[in-house]
Amino acid sequence: MSPIVEGPAHPSAPVLAAYSYCEAVTGSQARNFAYGIRLLPTDKRQAMSALYAFSRRVDDIGDGTLAPEAKLARLEETRALLGRIRSADVDEDDTDPVAVALTHAARRFPIPLGGLDELIDGVLMDVRGETYETWDDLKAYCRCVAGAIGRLSLGVFGTVHTAVPGSDASRAGEYADTLGLALQLTNILRDVREDAANGRTYLPAEDLAKFGCSEGFHGDRAPAGADFAGLVHHEVRRARALFVEGYRLLPLLDRRSGACVAAMAGIYRRLLDRIEREPEAVLRGRVSLPTHEKAYVAVRGLSGLDARTISRQSTRRRT
Repeated sequence: MSPIVEGPAHPSAPVLAAYSYCEAVTGSQARNFAYGIRLLPTDKRQAMSALYAFSRRVDDIGDGTLAPEAKLARLEETRALLGRIRSADVDEDDTDPVAVALTHAARRFPIPLGGLDELIDGVLMDVRGETYETWDDLKAYCRCVAGAIGRLSLGVFGTVHTAVPGSDASRAGEYADTLGLALQLTNILRDVREDAANGRTYLPAEDLAKFGCSEGFHGDRAPAGADFAGLVHHEVRRARALFVEGYRLLPLLDRRSGACVAAMAGIYRRLLDRIEREPEAVLRGRVSLPTHEKAYVAVRGLSGLDARTISRQSTRRRT
């Protein structure tokens, strides 16, 4: 992890402006993520917004309309910028607000910035059009684009020393990584038709073949003769197992950080519930949650109910 090289001094006006820009990007581009980080104290919310804004930049390069060669060049330019951020070689009056904010955040918190290198690696896989034969292959991709984000976030959250007796704080990074995988697999299920329209297939080829879905998804109905519901339920079970393991992170976090994680993960678990109930809905459009349901999940997370439930379950498993 990057060392903290500055104390919690109040940010200067240029840094505050940079954070405000990142928070605006987060609020407009990532509603589920923004909903969760509202529950954090100001310094952590600012740092998470800076991480999101940089990550969004990387994702937008991969999802944009540039030619593959131009995307590769842009990603390498972004990696070079990350090197400057890592070296604290970005002045407060730099014209790139994301770089300014993330440089400051990395001084405030022990953020493992190498996770952003992993994200760039994952987007390079998208640009090169890689596909995935097995779950292990897909898992390697998910660790780059989502597991790394979990570990980066943990650098901001930190862990508490008064965690549940018997819990293993040394595994916090592993749990954060696994929770990222759970969220990414949920995303892949939600976006299966949108990804197909963009020429991308993420679900493992061996799973597609097993359920007769190798032709892909190019309309609002599953391929003729395919067991699309069986495929979705198979992947939902996999995602649920990842959530169960990843949720063991919650008791290792302070109350507000745990609430943030519980809110974001809770929203995705409810999306997973909806997808499981009506698998073919993902072929007709993007499945989402109404605002009032997201608010309920946030309140549940802030109450600590999810963290306490996971703690009790962990205690029972150990006894």
